Amino acid sequence: MGRLSHLDDKGKARMVDVSDKESTLREATAQGKVLMRPATAALIESGKAPKGDVFAVARIAGIMAAKKTSDLIPLCHPLALTGVEVQFNTKAKKGEITIEATVKTVGKTGVEMEAMSAVSAAALAIYDMCKSADREMILTDIMLISKRGGKSGTFVRGRKMPRS
Repeated sequence: MGRLSHLDDKGKARMVDVSDKESTLREATAQGKVLMRPATAALIESGKAPKGDVFAVARIAGIMAAKKTSDLIPLCHPLALTGVEVQFNTKAKKGEITIEATVKTVGKTGVEMEAMSAVSAAALAIYDMCKSADREMILTDIMLISKRGGKSGTFVRGRKMPRS
């Protein structure tokens, strides 16, 4: 296990200096789930939720969160994102919505936090829009699925990576 890059040699928090890094295409995909009653998932899927189109609002929340990640996570660099995509997959009978966000930039640092922020905010928006119908919803399993670009290369969840 490598050292923690956000700590200096005295253990104090710092923003990593990326000045000397090369700008490359960076892409990250994150995923998460919202678990709910099957009737709530069916209501969302139907597009007839009392507050409106849940997926449209959640998608915008996810995009906005990706763009604002450096305002939310103290040591993240502000990035000029070149693309953010937020998608939903509903399994109404199971009461499950899977959220997937892919974020891209050309820059000196990765977009993993932006992708996970997008998923988190989209999940929160789903909860907010549907809490009157189901306060027992669970936001869960938020994780990085893959990332590519930069010095550390490609990561794909579940794939064994060579030791460096």
